[in-house]
Amino acid sequence: MTHATAAITDNMPLAGVTVIDLTQIYQGPYATFLMAKAGAEVIKIEPVLGEPTRIRAKVSGGASLPMAMLNVNKKGITLNLKSARGKEMFKEMIQRADVVIENFAPGVMDRLGLGWEVLHALNPKLIYGTGTGYGISGPDRDNLAMDVTIQASSGIMSVTGMADGPPLRSGASLVDFLSGVHLYAGIVTALFERTRTQRGRLVEVSMQETAYPTLASNIGLLHRNDGVVPARVGNRHGGLALAPYSVYEAADGHIAIVCATERHWQNILSAMGREDLSQDERFATNKTRVEHIERTDRFVEDWTRTLPRAELFALSSKHGFPAAPVRSLPEVMNDPHMHARGALEWFEDDELGRVVLPASPIIIHGADRVKTVSSPKLGQHNQQIYGEWLGLDEQALEALKAEGVI
Repeated sequence: MTHATAAITDNMPLAGVTVIDLTQIYQGPYATFLMAKAGAEVIKIEPVLGEPTRIRAKVSGGASLPMAMLNVNKKGITLNLKSARGKEMFKEMIQRADVVIENFAPGVMDRLGLGWEVLHALNPKLIYGTGTGYGISGPDRDNLAMDVTIQASSGIMSVTGMADGPPLRSGASLVDFLSGVHLYAGIVTALFERTRTQRGRLVEVSMQETAYPTLASNIGLLHRNDGVVPARVGNRHGGLALAPYSVYEAADGHIAIVCATERHWQNILSAMGREDLSQDERFATNKTRVEHIERTDRFVEDWTRTLPRAELFALSSKHGFPAAPVRSLPEVMNDPHMHARGALEWFEDDELGRVVLPASPIIIHGADRVKTVSSPKLGQHNQQIYGEWLGLDEQALEALKAEGVI
């Protein structure tokens, strides 16, 4: 296949794969970010005015860090898919592509005359990926969805927060990115199958369905309580099956401590210098510690309050029990470990200046890592894709721009 650029080496897992990317906001762009970082050539198509994340940045008066994070290493073009000529150009690209991916509401592409059946007929080898809130079938398929509404509908919010407080959403966009990872996995799975069958697939991911398995411990507690819905447990174990297991106050912030085994508990007592309590019947086993969970947590926090986070973390490493300081975003962004592994990098973005950007968490040992290239400006690669790839001359491109097609 002829590609629009020759910047990809053969020593990348998805080298030679061309992806047409119609995605927007977080879910879909993260899936295609992972593809780009695995060596695929990703051509991001935006409406003539830009995708919502780009438009939001203009409204706030600045460049968008999420846009920069999720769209590095992609080629950026504009195309009006509502125009007849735009549809023709899109279909021409589809015949040269391996993957098309979108996260519009169900039925949008069909109404444009560009749905799975049409595109599959044009290119039987095409992998078509779609990410939606509730799936492309079923009675709820047309419900509008965003990360927070799926956190609500999936049950995540119902188990998040303190027992005496309201349901809370996660501070992070968990479902968007979780479903983006699933969308990536589904498409790559279909690409693997295609090596044997030479046939494309329709791959769909529902945000709600990717969220549900994260509730395993909470569902387990519901089952244990014979269907009685348990109260929210705050920072404690979702199934109330482990203690200590919570976030505890430190002298300079907070620290998370987990006791998953009896050995961990003995090690915590050793770090405290309270080995004498190993035979205390209230704390002797995990079962009794859970039965006396308020006393257990109070006992641990009376100790953690006396020490700073760094010292508590050092003690956890020395004595052997899981713990981590609750860190601020600047602390995480400057984490020496993540920078040493290449998971984070300082990068000079064309619009934002010096920023911290993430790499793909998927590391294929022995394969080349894709060097980060700034996310494209709106329509930055129109000339390259439409001119060099589709063979349109300058006069044709100017006419398409004047007509609002690109």
